[in-house]
Parts: sequence; C-alpha cells; structure tokens
Amino acid sequence: MPETQRQFSLVAGEASGDLLAGLMLDGLQARWPAMKAVGIGGPQMLSRGFESWWPQEKLAVSGYVEVLRHYAEIAGIRRQLRGRLLRERPEIFIGVDAPDFNLDLEAGLRERGIKTAHFVCPSIWAWRPERVVKLRAAADHVLCIFPFEPALLEQHGIAATYVGHPLAKVIPMTPDREAARKALGLDPDAEVVAILPGSRRSEVRQLAPMFFAAAALMLKARPGLRFICPVLPNLRPEMEQILAASELAGRVALLDRQSHAALAACDATLIASGTATLEAALFKRPMVISYRVNSLTWRLVMQRKQLQPWVGLPNILSGEFVVPEILQDAATPEALAEATLDWLASPDKVHALQQRFCAMHAELLRDTPTLCADAIQKVLAG
Repeated sequence: MPETQRQFSLVAGEASGDLLAGLMLDGLQARWPAMKAVGIGGPQMLSRGFESWWPQEKLAVSGYVEVLRHYAEIAGIRRQLRGRLLRERPEIFIGVDAPDFNLDLEAGLRERGIKTAHFVCPSIWAWRPERVVKLRAAADHVLCIFPFEPALLEQHGIAATYVGHPLAKVIPMTPDREAARKALGLDPDAEVVAILPGSRRSEVRQLAPMFFAAAALMLKARPGLRFICPVLPNLRPEMEQILAASELAGRVALLDRQSHAALAACDATLIASGTATLEAALFKRPMVISYRVNSLTWRLVMQRKQLQPWVGLPNILSGEFVVPEILQDAATPEALAEATLDWLASPDKVHALQQRFCAMHAELLRDTPTLCADAIQKVLAG
C-alpha cells in the first residue's frame, strides 16, 4: 500500500490509555510518517494529529453497575465504530487497554480479516482469568507493559512482546520536586498531600467526598498541611461542588490536569487504585491506595474474581504490601487520614520505599515507542 494511504485505528477509553496511546503514536509516526490514525482517543492522542470520531469521555465508565447504566450508548458507539472500520478497513486496529470495550471489537474485526493488536495485557494474573480466552480470539499480538506477561501469555498460545511501561520513560528517575512546587505556586518547605480520586466521574463521586473528609482530619492533626488535587476539565464543576460541601473549602488547590506536577510536588498522596498508583511509584512518592465501588459491583467482581491479595500496581509488582490499601467498607476518612499521616511522620520508611520504587522504575524503563513500532511492523508483515 502506498505510504500516503496508510491508516491505523486505535481506541483508548480513558485518560491512562490516552497517555499510553500517545506514546505509541510517537513510535508509529516515526516509523510511518504519513500514517493516519483514527478511532477514539483523548488529548494526548489529539495533540499528535489523531482523528477521534467520538469523545473519549463516552467510554470512561467503571464498574458493572455503572456500565449497565450507560450500556446502550456504549454498545451503540461500538456498533457504529465497527461498521465504519469494516468499511474503511485500516491496516491494523489497536485496542489500548479498555478490554471490556476493545476485546469484543477486536474479535469482530479480526474475524473479518483486519489485523488486530491489544496494547496492555488485561490483568488476567490478578483477576478475571477467563479473559485469556477472549484475548486469544481477539488479538493477533499483545503489547505488554510488565516484564512477566509475555511468558504467561505464551502458555496460552498468545503472541506477545514486552515493550516496557511508557510511564517509566515519561517520568524522570529523579523527579524535580522544587521545580514542580515552583510551577504550582507552593511553598518549597510546606508539607503537601496530593489527592487523586480518579479520572472517571463515577470514581470522583464515590471517592472525592471521602478523600476530602480524610484531608480535613489530617489538617486538624497537622494545621500546616497543603492539599492539591488535579482534576480533568470535564469533572471540575462536580469536583468544585464536592469540595464546597466539605470542610475544606478554600484549603484545596484544584489543578487543571497536572497530575504529574502534583505527584512531583507532594510529600505523600491519597490516591485511587489504578494506573495513577504506578505513576505515584515512579515519582517515588509514598501513597495510600483506596477504592470504593457500588456494593453490588464489589460483591460480584472484586471479591469473587480477585486472584491476588493486592489491587494496587506498586504492591502487585512488588509481590507484597509496600504501601497500604484501604478498600470498600474499610475505607473511612479516619483510616485514610491515619495511614497518610503515618507516611508524613516516618521519613525512614519513606526512604526505604523510594529505593524500592527506583528499582521498579529501572525494570520498567524501555524504548517503548520504538518497541511498539517494531511489534506492529511484525504484525503487519505477518
């Protein structure tokens, strides 16, 4: 096919996937400069010339119960997207994370002769192992972000390549706390806690009130504390309402995005389980991981299908609880405040944790854009 006609399609369903896909696009565009990339993506992808046919926010829904509420719209988007891709027939479709949306789509496209890849192995090693069957049917190749995954997938007859974790390349080995604080207008000597209640509306509604209540308790114990909270623009009005209803009005700086600046600047973070916990680890920051979902979702999924005792990526990669996880019914403002304050009072523990996070960072650091392009080129050649 002439270079000017190359078209690849990608779908990234949430903010973390947008970051991963943006870095993948760097590698693809360097390999194929005239490539056109289309599908569904967010600001990182759009900044690289990606053409998004629907807003990424339409797919950013978490939990069984929450997804059911939006099922008709999401299913409609997937049906329309599949039809358009079958008409336009890109050279390859790459689903970036979002397995509940992407794997069925990939399987349907693959059946019709379109090559497929999936970027980020679903966490079959943590929960929902039945997904391996769906993954094998869906993807010609899987791009893995953790080093132990290709061997695991090989056992199931799935071709895979370890490409490193893109975040390990984006985040410096030694974050510049002073520069981050200066950029955010923070006192260089202040004690700062970053509050990250998630990037989805459902997460913000569940977690932000509890996180702010915990912050209020921390402030009573340490009156000099400063709090910063990055927020996506579409969630800012709701976050402002939640903050106004808390005891912290005027005491939390809401940042437009800037989650990396917040993690670089903080002394500790109270954070929702998800990719952001790995970002916090790569920034070498102590954290308290929390999560709360609809009680039915918790009973149906988290309790019944969890294969490991950890949910936070830093703990999963370490194979032990190096940072506390306070989940569901245990997640009270008092418990979260106590655990976060413990980090602030324990510099020796923080130093030991940072050493572990440095080793983790080194293991995850690879030339991800180039390795992604290499893997995709092999799929196209095959």
